[in-house]
Amino acid sequence: MNKNRRGLVVVLTGDGKGKSTSAFGMVMRAVGWEQRVCVLQFIKSAKRRTGEQMAALRLNVEWHALGDGFTWKNPDPVANLATARRAWAVCREKLASGAYDMIVWDEIHHAITQGWLTAAEVAEAIRLEKPPATHLILTGRNAPPELIAIADTASEIVSIKHAFAAGIPAAKGIEF
Repeated sequence: MNKNRRGLVVVLTGDGKGKSTSAFGMVMRAVGWEQRVCVLQFIKSAKRRTGEQMAALRLNVEWHALGDGFTWKNPDPVANLATARRAWAVCREKLASGAYDMIVWDEIHHAITQGWLTAAEVAEAIRLEKPPATHLILTGRNAPPELIAIADTASEIVSIKHAFAAGIPAAKGIEF
């Protein structure tokens, strides 16, 4: 890890497709520069394989799909909360370890909007636990103002048109 580098906080938000995809593009760049990368996902389940996960594993990216899948289909709010809190514990552990040049917290904003985490606790962890040289990328719709405020870069992805709205199912290689 380059200890002289300033690690950036990047927030990717909005209702358009491409927040996680953008984060994974940065993962590819970091791997190209032989940086150590860790991806932690709040929604995706380890039970379901995705193209990005399979590619990342081939590239020695540490990958943790910590969610239960589409939580909005799971009627058990206690289980959803417990899963998110376990994922959050892993996120904090990986962040504080200092072992990575880049960390992605994929769909963390969803965990906040669902009330499983608070924006204040996430912001505090970033302020107090993020090593100075580590890049941290946060994705998901509805990024809270507290996270946008501490971000070095914040981008909003806006939906103009999406195939799903026309009844076209998720496509392998595009959505997963």
